[in-house]
Amino acid sequence: MSVSTNLFDYLLPLERIAQHSIEPRDHSRLMVLDRATGAWKHKRFFDVVEELCAGDVLVFNDTKVFRARLRGKGLEVFLLRATGEKRWEVMVRPGRKVVEGQEIDLGGLKGNILEKRADGIVLMQFDRSSDEVIAFANIHGEIPVPPYVKEQPADLANYQTVYAQTTGSVAAPTAGFHFTERLMNELKVKGIQFEFVTLHVGIGTFRPMKTATLEEHEMHSEFVSLSEEVATRINQAKQEGRRVVAVGTTTVRTLEGIAFVQKRLCGYTGDINLFIKPGFAFKIIDGLMTNFHLPKSTLLVLVSAFAGRENILRAYQEAIAQQYRFFSFGDAMFIS
Repeated sequence: MSVSTNLFDYLLPLERIAQHSIEPRDHSRLMVLDRATGAWKHKRFFDVVEELCAGDVLVFNDTKVFRARLRGKGLEVFLLRATGEKRWEVMVRPGRKVVEGQEIDLGGLKGNILEKRADGIVLMQFDRSSDEVIAFANIHGEIPVPPYVKEQPADLANYQTVYAQTTGSVAAPTAGFHFTERLMNELKVKGIQFEFVTLHVGIGTFRPMKTATLEEHEMHSEFVSLSEEVATRINQAKQEGRRVVAVGTTTVRTLEGIAFVQKRLCGYTGDINLFIKPGFAFKIIDGLMTNFHLPKSTLLVLVSAFAGRENILRAYQEAIAQQYRFFSFGDAMFIS
């Protein structure tokens, strides 16, 4: 049976869209949702220490955002991901201004348009290596905040998790924004185990679904990396009955995507494009920390698959009524 995209829609007042993080970040609000009963509690994010037990495993995505938005004469190039030593998938605005074979100068960085795809993605070949392109972008580019954020953050650190390590994302894994060094130290003292994976977030993560049904929507692939050592420790926790809690939907897609493709959780480096929809059998995660997501987004579908669509939509209505802050810089939800 096909599932209508409209089932994952809701109305959000514009004033509920957060434009920046609360400071300190761990003072954001937290809704704790019991996925078995649909019951919720209202807390502050630093209260998450009370919701976790010694031996629980928190899995973070350590990807690091770079300044992926570059401007040339009369156009903008949004770097999505490297597909070779000098080749990149990008988005060009306005796309009608470029043709295959055209050379583009981005103020010292030059590239050629190799292919324009039907999905709006453009394949470009630059005159520098992928690492050099990122280095250039981090000097000359703009922070790739989502379009609903009206002002550029003053510093890239404002759109970065405190544990960001591996450069490659064009959007932040925003559930991690709520963690501060103080809170992470407190969690360590309590006996919470930390593990890290990498998923480089692409623009497809935040694109609204424009198809009538979930089945028609095509997921974009994202690069993920999980070491064999981390996989072994997570598998051990599962065998011992300890909870594995994903920090963010990107971490969910990494863990569950690898377990789905490889038939088990193991070391893996490569692309994942799994669309997690209601009916999906979760094999790894027992809990999820996440933000409040856009209507008709694949992220809203994912959390609905984990907690139940009705539970999630009721919780979202409660969050709106209680004036929670939504989207990337907004408040958090812990689904247990």
